[in-house]
Amino acid sequence: MSVTADPSTNPSADPAVGTSVGTSSGSEPTYQELQRRAQADRNGPAYGHDSVIACDRLVRIFSAERVEVQALQGLDLLVAKGDLIALVGASGSGKSTLLNILAGLDVPSAGSASVDGCDLLKMTPRERLRYRREVVGFVWQQTARNLMPFLTAAQNVALPMQLNGERWSAGRAKRRAARAGELLEALGIAHLADRRPAQLSGGEQQRVAIAVAMANNPSVVLADEPTGELDSETGAGIFEAFRTVNRELGATVVIVTHDPMVAGEVRRTVAIRDGRTSSEVLRHTLTGADGTESVSEREYVMLDRTGRVQLPREFLAALGMEHRVAVDLGADHIAVRRAEGAVRAVRAAAGVSRAGVSRPASGRGRLPGRRPSAAGPCRAARSAAASCRRGARRAARRGAGTRSGTPRGPPAAEARAAPAAGATRSRRRWRPAGPGSGGAPAPARSAP
Repeated sequence: MSVTADPSTNPSADPAVGTSVGTSSGSEPTYQELQRRAQADRNGPAYGHDSVIACDRLVRIFSAERVEVQALQGLDLLVAKGDLIALVGASGSGKSTLLNILAGLDVPSAGSASVDGCDLLKMTPRERLRYRREVVGFVWQQTARNLMPFLTAAQNVALPMQLNGERWSAGRAKRRAARAGELLEALGIAHLADRRPAQLSGGEQQRVAIAVAMANNPSVVLADEPTGELDSETGAGIFEAFRTVNRELGATVVIVTHDPMVAGEVRRTVAIRDGRTSSEVLRHTLTGADGTESVSEREYVMLDRTGRVQLPREFLAALGMEHRVAVDLGADHIAVRRAEGAVRAVRAAAGVSRAGVSRPASGRGRLPGRRPSAAGPCRAARSAAASCRRGARRAARRGAGTRSGTPRGPPAAEARAAPAAGATRSRRRWRPAGPGSGGAPAPARSAP
């Protein structure tokens, strides 16, 4: 497996461009040069300065009953202005958590996240409310959550404009009504302006919800499974409405979806796995010589700012890679191989095979030409000395026969013979049967 630098996605990886390390003379950089580089890095543009959405090492941890769950584990994501992307991933991968953070409904635990210049970690409650009204628009999966059931479609669209803090006036009311009519007309539902949500189908309700999200002309529109409760034909119409919002109204659209049809229609699809962005699919429209158009797509593995990548699981399973891998740097690529394969490659490069490895009588093999280590004899000598010391201590305990001046009794052979002479044996220590403290038996009583 090899990871090749693609010049189309990273100009700095182009061999023709090249990179310089150190000074021009090839010597080691001086302390002053390192200071200048560090100052240039500090004064340079911030991460994601030219993106409308920038997430840098984003972390979100949920705690409940002394159990912590890391929904986001250092996620990095950049979305350019005017882009249309889809976020895909398995359930529990962190898609909805990321969308709630971008919508201002949740606060990350660590990292940084900004949307259209708004820092999502430093906003006050008042600023967060204004952010949700003016900067982002949100479309829920459940159609009932997007609309007020007692208002018409036009009134639902005009409601966010009435809540932006401006005083009511006849002129503003006319402008709001005109804006609502323009949005409904752009989405093809102008004839439904006077109907309430109960009189609309599921697809029509979602179109009205998209118009509500665009009421205050936000720069970003977020959608959480907008086609989850719709059939495929209606879902295609909803996605066409998002493309209209992106193309004609200039909004950046981020869609979380499980629908492969929706994920395959956007220009960029980002896959999230285990709380991190793992891969990305870029699609381009190509026009042939005869005028026919075709879509070309390419999947890339995401490389975060710390240098981590998530290789596809099917690739790892096909090559049997687990636990550890060997990485080699080539001229224009990075080769990743199994650790066992790396060992075989080193042996092949050294000209040593398994049959050529010498094995001494001890059974431990060593490569030819390698000096034996002195650790073996030293270890054996230390073990023998320790055994001698232990034996000496045992002999001293048996020969001394005393502990703190108190007799301990005869040796083991005499102790075994003592019961035959009339002595008794206790459970803890040997005790003579007679009144004396020595080992001699007591004198026998005379018969009456």
